[in-house]
Amino acid sequence: MKLLRTFFYKPLTSTLTVTSTNGFHLRPAAKFATEAKQFTCDIHIEFSDKRINAKAVNAILSLNLDTDDTFTLIAHGKDAKKALSLLNQTFAILMNAEHAPKQVEKLNASYQSPTQPGEIISEGIAVGKLHHFVLKEVQHASLSSFKQAVENSVVELDKLYNNSKKNADAHIYLAQKALLLSLAEEVDTLEGFNSRIEAEKEILRGGRHATKIADLNDLLYRIKKQMGYDYQVSLPKTPFILTADDLLPSQIKVLEHSTVLGVALANSSLASHTAILLRAAGIPSLLLDKPLKHEEDKVILDAYSGLIVLKPSPEDLIQAFKRQNEDDKLHSEIHQNRFNPAITQKGEKINIFANVSDLDSAKEAKEEGAEGIGLLRSEFLFKEHKPIIRDQIRAYRAIFDLFEDVTVRTLDVGGDKALPYIDIPKEQNPFLGIRGIRLLKTDPKLLEEQLEAILIAADNRPVKVMFPMISTPEEFKEAKDFALNIAREKDIPIDNVRFGMMIEVPSVLFALQEFNTLVDFYSIGTNDLAQYLFAIERTHPTLKIDPHSPILFNVIERIVKEATKPVSICGELAGDTRVIPQLLKTGVQTLSVSSKRIGQIKDKVRNV
Repeated sequence: MKLLRTFFYKPLTSTLTVTSTNGFHLRPAAKFATEAKQFTCDIHIEFSDKRINAKAVNAILSLNLDTDDTFTLIAHGKDAKKALSLLNQTFAILMNAEHAPKQVEKLNASYQSPTQPGEIISEGIAVGKLHHFVLKEVQHASLSSFKQAVENSVVELDKLYNNSKKNADAHIYLAQKALLLSLAEEVDTLEGFNSRIEAEKEILRGGRHATKIADLNDLLYRIKKQMGYDYQVSLPKTPFILTADDLLPSQIKVLEHSTVLGVALANSSLASHTAILLRAAGIPSLLLDKPLKHEEDKVILDAYSGLIVLKPSPEDLIQAFKRQNEDDKLHSEIHQNRFNPAITQKGEKINIFANVSDLDSAKEAKEEGAEGIGLLRSEFLFKEHKPIIRDQIRAYRAIFDLFEDVTVRTLDVGGDKALPYIDIPKEQNPFLGIRGIRLLKTDPKLLEEQLEAILIAADNRPVKVMFPMISTPEEFKEAKDFALNIAREKDIPIDNVRFGMMIEVPSVLFALQEFNTLVDFYSIGTNDLAQYLFAIERTHPTLKIDPHSPILFNVIERIVKEATKPVSICGELAGDTRVIPQLLKTGVQTLSVSSKRIGQIKDKVRNV
């Protein structure tokens, strides 16, 4: 029937040229294929003597499209014209959004011993014994079917993405998920999946996207782990420098919990997902021009100068240890002082709170020196399944027990955040649609149960409840009355509960005087506020917001000046050490940041 339907339509074509310096690699290919899948028409790409399905990520990768390669996009079917138009736009956006990884400028260094050069993946310096990476595979009893293993791996990648949304590496997990789903189509067994992976690797080997072989290996690794395979990595318990041909992206998490001092890779790239994750983990790393073959008693990995120093002399070691000690001293001072208050040079106390997303991150925040929780993202309870009230109460209580000052934001979904069990209609502009407190219009029962759980868990503690995406005083009154009615109906005491709001929508700026009579506190979400101020979607692949725009600081200063209730900042801007002096000039006295940034932000404040 499909052949009969498409027979009546003339194929439409367009010619596209790869302009990205990274070529048409996994991440843009995944986005392109995802867009193509929404159309019913057949969509193909012709390049050289090959014709592939443009809805399959692995097929696009198999073309090894490099910079300046030109290909033909063909759409054939009822919605072909619309598909071609959108995909042409999508491709242009993806190409403009792609940039070559910035090459770190190397510092000059002079060593007496032989050196081996490399490109800097992640800066730092390490001195230690080389350890060659070895991975052993052990098969146990099968834990799940192949189909279930795929489903579990998709859930795992979704979780990694959701936990990394604010990090540069988040997009890796979405791309890997798209690739996995593409490869698993019409495959029913691990053997079949393995064969498909090997075929795809053979196509990529020696081509522009050969570094993506690591992603293919990583997906096979994930599936096999789900099916009962165990992977044993033998790493020293004493500090070491790891050398490897390449690493799988998922293995970086293993390294983060080891005694690794640095990493030297011989067959990767600065743009590989492994390299991105090494940078995110802050592990000093180099990409060498050739493998390190022999074990060494001790080497210097200088990821400031881009060198491995072999058999370093005493003078070489002294030089390396001096730089290392400078780094360690700075980090140690910051860490040791993390529990001390952040007081400016003028004697002004600035509160440094944490943004947390579950119990583990709340515990981490406590250990990192947070003075409270300025933003508890409650979405962690709602991801896969709708939580029952009892489980919500237990989770909130565990977090409330850790701090005397906790602000919990009610469920904030919509925009780029979805839940599988609520039906938000497909919107043309989801960031301007059903989001945050607007769930009261579509899913009031969900918020009713959440508020009941929060109020019960508060148990006469000073807890703050914060409503997201408030745009008018009427919205805030409706949300607060909704919460108060729950407390009355359920006979829950709430004398110590305060109600406030996120400032994310520009309309709030024109009603602050009225809001001052209604709210107990404000928290500025700089990410969304900037998005709506400049009318640029914060996930847009091409258009970018200047996070340091004077306009944004002027708006923050105006809010702090006109507000008669406490104001904090919980957006990414609060964790940017470069702008702390500017933020403090606005008069804000409470910053809520990610746990890893608490010590650094406190240190910066003390020097203002």
